[in-house]
Amino acid sequence: MDLRVFAGRGAAERVAREEIVGREGAGFVLKLEVRREFFADGAVPGDGLVVAAGDVAELNTQLAGTIVEAVDFRGAVDDAEFAGGPSLPAAWRAYLQSPSWFRRGLLASGKYVWLYPPAEGREILAIWEAEERFPGIALIGGDGGLENFVFDLRQDPAPVLMVSNASESWADAVVQAPDAADFIKRLEDGTFDLAVG
Repeated sequence: MDLRVFAGRGAAERVAREEIVGREGAGFVLKLEVRREFFADGAVPGDGLVVAAGDVAELNTQLAGTIVEAVDFRGAVDDAEFAGGPSLPAAWRAYLQSPSWFRRGLLASGKYVWLYPPAEGREILAIWEAEERFPGIALIGGDGGLENFVFDLRQDPAPVLMVSNASESWADAVVQAPDAADFIKRLEDGTFDLAVG
């Protein structure tokens, strides 16, 4: 297990994405508060403090608040994930098959987003039983609550829409992004925010 402590989220995200995801398949950034005594000199080096496995117990004794998963990054989704489902936009497929993609977490905008690999999206969609009400739907994520992010595959390019669990038809959908590329860009730069109808 690779556990490092950073003073800022930016460096932690870079290490999670560029080093840990490639080695372990997933990289997590946790937000926690520790007492200053945890650090011998009272500061955290910019490259992060590596916490050895034996020191995790010491870290636990120095916690001063709640541990929060700030972000979860994942490695490339296998081709098999895309089999048996609708043809997703090329930009979305490329994003999920990149070396590191945003799985879930809090964006800089303060919004929480949880994205699904294709097979997981299809499983949740089957439970939701929404395909008859939403022809051409592909479920790609949600806000961790009642709102879902979907593609309307009847359109080209397919927009990213938000539909709630209580939505009855496409008429209830709210556009979040005109296409996959715009949605991805705003996820990656942290500026994605929910558009409400």
